[in-house]
Amino acid sequence: MNYDLEKLGMTEEELFSIVDHSDLESEKIAAPKYSYWQSVFRVFFKKKINIVILVLLAVVIAFAYIYPAFVEYDKFANLMNSTAKHLGPKEAMEKFGYNIHWILGAGAAGNSTFDAIWNGARISISLAFVVAAINMVLGVIVGAVWGFSKKFDAIMMVIYNIIGNIPYLLLISVMVMLFTPSFWTMVLALSITGWLYIAYFIRTQVIIIRDREYNLASKCLGTSTFKIAMKNILPFMTSVIVTQLAIEIPSYISYEVFLAYIGMGLSEMSLGRLIFEAESAMVTPGWEFEFWSPVAVAGIITVVLYVVGQNLGDASDPRTHM
Repeated sequence: MNYDLEKLGMTEEELFSIVDHSDLESEKIAAPKYSYWQSVFRVFFKKKINIVILVLLAVVIAFAYIYPAFVEYDKFANLMNSTAKHLGPKEAMEKFGYNIHWILGAGAAGNSTFDAIWNGARISISLAFVVAAINMVLGVIVGAVWGFSKKFDAIMMVIYNIIGNIPYLLLISVMVMLFTPSFWTMVLALSITGWLYIAYFIRTQVIIIRDREYNLASKCLGTSTFKIAMKNILPFMTSVIVTQLAIEIPSYISYEVFLAYIGMGLSEMSLGRLIFEAESAMVTPGWEFEFWSPVAVAGIITVVLYVVGQNLGDASDPRTHM
């Protein structure tokens, strides 16, 4: 095709230029920048229900940890006032004033049920987080080694088959009975064998993944077992670990509440202890708020923690990052 350079007003050098060719540059593959955790949170927040659940979780955490720090709670402040005991929300507000402290009424000692619940929730949630941290760390580390070492596997399977056949609640109950039922006693009781079940679960997942082609290729290239476990296997199991954590945290709150309800719980005024002490109020007309309020809060906390953990576990799966 012939061009009239004068009409275009450009020289031939301006119209045409030699393009440099680089073999190295031509081999580069252009791809969008990818951040794993940015993708996790993008998928997580794509569901509007997760935002609502997170707001609810933030409210629960705020009332459990921040509210008691600014409000002084004395269970026995109105103990000598017989007219202040076992009051419903309406009666308590009429007697003590219309404020947040009395929206759930007054308990058996004339104390604020609302304040008692959030002081108890702080203890129960703290117990669940501490036990979950201990069990998950031990479980993941031991489970990863368990899945790779055949000698360790032989020893651990014997231990697991013995302990795994003993009911978990029975073990916890025996531990609580042997020692004073305090916060750290309960932590010991829930974590002394709790990590073993997590370790067995992680061991099973490691066995499934360890012999895949890319891991065998890494091993043939001389990559150490530790590096394969840390770089190839554990990151792949992030969603599995998060999902397991979502199950563990609410379950420890449930264990604490159940043990307290049967009279074997903490000596501290946890949610379980509140439910245990208000058991008689469940069937007494006009006293129902004393029992059902801590039950409802314990249920809300466990459900919220479980849903957040499950949805975060789903979002942690790279297959959802499409």
